[in-house]
Amino acid sequence: MSKGNDKGVERSLEAILMVVDEPVNEILLAQVLEIPTEAIRGHLQRMAQAYLSEERGFELREVAGGWRFYSHPESASAVERFVLEGQQAKLTQAALETLAVVAYRQPVSRARVSAIRGVNVEAVMKTLVNRGLVEESGVEGESGAILYQTTPYFLERLGIPSLAEMPELAGHLPDLDALDEVLDSLTE
Repeated sequence: MSKGNDKGVERSLEAILMVVDEPVNEILLAQVLEIPTEAIRGHLQRMAQAYLSEERGFELREVAGGWRFYSHPESASAVERFVLEGQQAKLTQAALETLAVVAYRQPVSRARVSAIRGVNVEAVMKTLVNRGLVEESGVEGESGAILYQTTPYFLERLGIPSLAEMPELAGHLPDLDALDEVLDSLTE
């Protein structure tokens, strides 16, 4: 392989590894990039060593049968401060709408929330779970979908003692029974 091609492979590996949620194995990387697994392993090992020698704020590690980027242990306190301060950031309009659906319809599946909002709410639900406002509360019997509910932290942030203290929305919503019929017909 030429040096230019090596750089292209490593650039592609970096790009892929930046978007993975869990370690990705060498075989999959080799398939995607259409080069031998041994070559992938060599690139990953060189990249990991280069990041360490360059004293970057991140590391490339081989864990759990795959490779993934991790923040450097020496940067843990800075990352922790950033994450904790980020928790105080305001919620987006999408997050507020999703949280309202969960609060008033709980326990509710992510699919039902998506149907009510008319958009995919997977990323927003992750955000709400990560911020401690929503949590898993069981499994829906028929579909096996995970159900979500609000947390005590949600109540604390609203400054109310229980969900019974939530304001009534009846005057602002369409007929909920009719909405349930429409939603049920969509999921059948």
